[in-house]
Amino acid sequence: MGSFSSFKTNSEILSAGMGFPTGMHISNYVTAFKLAPILTFYKNSIVVAIVATLLNLFVCSMAAYVVVRCSFKAKGLVTLMFSLGLIIPGAALIQPLYTILNGSHLYNSLTGLVLVYTALGMPTTFYIMVSYIKTIPFTLEEAAYIDGSGFFRTFLQIVLPITRPAFATAGVIQFLLAWNEFQFALTLTGNTEKRTLPIALYYFKSAFASDYGAMFAATVVVAIPSIIAFIILQKQVIAGLAAGSVKG
Repeated sequence: MGSFSSFKTNSEILSAGMGFPTGMHISNYVTAFKLAPILTFYKNSIVVAIVATLLNLFVCSMAAYVVVRCSFKAKGLVTLMFSLGLIIPGAALIQPLYTILNGSHLYNSLTGLVLVYTALGMPTTFYIMVSYIKTIPFTLEEAAYIDGSGFFRTFLQIVLPITRPAFATAGVIQFLLAWNEFQFALTLTGNTEKRTLPIALYYFKSAFASDYGAMFAATVVVAIPSIIAFIILQKQVIAGLAAGSVKG
């Protein structure tokens, strides 16, 4: 109903919150862009979400492949470290991350947010990739090795194309995490020029709480990219989850 409310006046929202708008009040969207620097937040969110997603997939896909296909002494330790990342609450990481970013001069920077979001999504991406790679017959890689292909070439030319559904699944989850995350974006940035789109909603709720139409319009603007990303990759996401569950 939020999308309908974005076209209502304040009086319509307060009197009939579940009803349909009497007209298409595009002015709510115009007001939303005037009251908050949404375009700046949008640009920052796009950069942070895309770079964090690509970096996350690049690192975790290689880590998952090595853990599945190789035998080494620290294999259990690596898996344990990713497992611990799933149970540590985000609130417990705020102070350490603030100290680290501040000491490394990455506080209030998009680079700092990219690194934080990349790390936050690693446990989930790692286990999605591990589950899917386990479903790939090793005979395909053996045939590549017999033909003279090396380890990295086999990974790039054989494994990566097959794991596209897993990449889509992990990529959507990671993108949504980086796009919608609020707590770290608020704590680890201080200037408007470096903040991401979810902060725009906080901006409306604090400074312009009475303008409900503009607030709903801003909510729709924030949610649209996430919806589009899932719709485009929906089939790949479902295929990745279904195949990865075979040998979880």
